[in-house]
Amino acid sequence: MQLISKLYGPFFDPHNWETVLTSSNDWMIILSLVMIECLLSVDNAVVLATQTQVLTNLKEREKSLFYGLWGAYVFRFLVIGIDTYLIHIWEIKIIGALYLLYMVYRYFAPKSKEKKQPTNNMTVKKRGHLSLFWSVVIQIEMMDIIFSVDSVLASLAISSNPVIVLIGGMIGILCMRGIAEIIMNVMRKIPELETMAYFLIAIIGVKLFVSIPMIGWEIPSGIFALIVVAAVLTTLVVHYYRVKIKK
Repeated sequence: MQLISKLYGPFFDPHNWETVLTSSNDWMIILSLVMIECLLSVDNAVVLATQTQVLTNLKEREKSLFYGLWGAYVFRFLVIGIDTYLIHIWEIKIIGALYLLYMVYRYFAPKSKEKKQPTNNMTVKKRGHLSLFWSVVIQIEMMDIIFSVDSVLASLAISSNPVIVLIGGMIGILCMRGIAEIIMNVMRKIPELETMAYFLIAIIGVKLFVSIPMIGWEIPSGIFALIVVAAVLTTLVVHYYRVKIKK
């Protein structure tokens, strides 16, 4: 019982919520988390939407995504509580930092010339005696679990306050599901945004690594939020001049 209280106590502390909701600095951090969530997860939204295509009824498709959304919220709540505790263990910080930097390496590493074409013909098989609808819902939940690992780890490296991470994650998930097509169109027009996202992930990885006790450097979350703003503005300027040069 004490462990559960330690993991999830901050979520039920009214003073913690009041502090976060009335702090402009915390809202800057939340908006940073929402932006990173959207940029890193827009392709995940496409995968989830593709999974629902096996359902011929439009109402069932919308219903399956709705259930998947609430399932993602519940899972995010549970994982944030556990990870908030684990992230304070310095060995976990090193593992997390290396994983984030590996994500960046994987993105920037030279790609094979024979790239496999992405496919959207993902099929969902019925599970046991479950109907096709509930099989799709379970598949969506499983994909949500896989996709949320990167987001939660990156978010906790930015802020150790679970309430901030929870609000940012919930808004990010909602935006990612609701306006995925808009985000995709923006990223097609400004492809530099994806590169910027992984640049920020690299900074987050370094931020997490230097916070271990042997180094003890803490980069304030407020400063990171300013870095995010500067990165977005720089990206827009770079894109503007690239387009201008092409013309």
